[in-house]
Amino acid sequence: MLNPSIDPAELTKLEAALEGELKERKRQKWTPRSYQKKAWDYLQAGGKRAFLLWHRRSGKDELCLRHTFAKANEKPGNYWYLLPQQEHARKAIWRAVDPHKGKRRIDLAFPMSARAKTLENEMLIELKNGSTWQVLGSDNYNALVGSPPLGIVLSEWALSDPQAWSYLAPALEENGGWAVFNGTPRGPNHAKTLYEYASRNENWFCEKLTADHTGVFTPEQLDRIQQESIGLYGEDHGRSIFEQEYMCSFEAAVLGTYYGGEMAAAERQGRISKVPYDPAVRVTTAWDLGIGDSTAIWFVQFVGKEVHVIDFYEASGQALPHYVKVLGERPYRYERHILPHDVRARELSVGTTRLQVLESLGLRQGFMGPIDICKAQQDEEGINAARMLLPKCWFDAEKCRKGVEALKLYRTEWDDDKRVFRRKPLHDWTSHAADAFAYLAMMIGDPAISAAFNAPITYPKQVIV
Repeated sequence: MLNPSIDPAELTKLEAALEGELKERKRQKWTPRSYQKKAWDYLQAGGKRAFLLWHRRSGKDELCLRHTFAKANEKPGNYWYLLPQQEHARKAIWRAVDPHKGKRRIDLAFPMSARAKTLENEMLIELKNGSTWQVLGSDNYNALVGSPPLGIVLSEWALSDPQAWSYLAPALEENGGWAVFNGTPRGPNHAKTLYEYASRNENWFCEKLTADHTGVFTPEQLDRIQQESIGLYGEDHGRSIFEQEYMCSFEAAVLGTYYGGEMAAAERQGRISKVPYDPAVRVTTAWDLGIGDSTAIWFVQFVGKEVHVIDFYEASGQALPHYVKVLGERPYRYERHILPHDVRARELSVGTTRLQVLESLGLRQGFMGPIDICKAQQDEEGINAARMLLPKCWFDAEKCRKGVEALKLYRTEWDDDKRVFRRKPLHDWTSHAADAFAYLAMMIGDPAISAAFNAPITYPKQVIV
């Protein structure tokens, strides 16, 4: 018998609420696809490191979103989802709509009933149990402050700044957190290095799934996708895109790179190897000065007809004294320093130029060597000069690792509307190293100056701009 003190209308509301809660719980229960189950079981059982080299449309982000929600719901803490760039993250994850269900991906993975608040501008969700989950760009990894995360997904890792993991790994190691890398290849870059390491390490889950193994597409569909790619991009690029995105090939050419051919030739010819410092030859540096982002510095020696690129350094969020200190700590004797034209820009906060600051720190005097200022240039000028210089270069594989990766991946983007490559380079983590190298090439790559390296290099006088 019903308690007569209970209002029938209230009872009806209560029953409806309970029914809604049961439906919501049923909807939240997510079942991985058959080929996803191995990775899902590993992660849900507490696995700490995973690399999912899965083909396009295999559901790797869906699995990572569901896994993150499950772990965030299980243990209160901070959880991050990183893509190569902040805007990329906003489009691909935060605003993206599941085409099959007509709802935002984040709303499917992080149900409203589990949330305390949602901050759209910050791309942040706070769960009722106190956990926070935020979508971020790995291009600004050093700005990730606050309590260290318990879990991180690094999506599209091949396009991300490899230094982001070096920055984040210690925090995860300290608090026993987990990390999942996913994506498709972009040539033989840092993603390939990590994939090969993970595949050999018993503490990692590492899996490569190509489109002809998962059953997501029929053979007929795959053939149609490849033909459409060829029709859009042309024979070589179209086939490369297909091999990269659906067959997970690290050997496929990366679409739109400026120096892909030159760097591939350097690899084949053994010019990316061990290049020791020669104490008898002075070192020239070439800089790209970042404002609010990275500053990159190349260290080179001119030995006969060869350019020995012996070192590379890049950091973000550091003041100019930091970089002068880095130069002073290296055992090199300096010839001169090539700086971009905007070194003359006046800092509004202090009223002096960055050139004046560097000079006050001793960059022009003593062992530091004089300064050359590169004139303002069009992107095409710097790119063409770099292409002329690269065949003469030998790179130290270890010390120049990040710089070499940047030169391999420095690229433009395809404009789907106009069906052409955009004229401007894509500004991402590769830009700083590439711009610094272009300044180097512009200053010493002119045949009138270098005489194609048939004679000793005659360095240019300081350019007044």
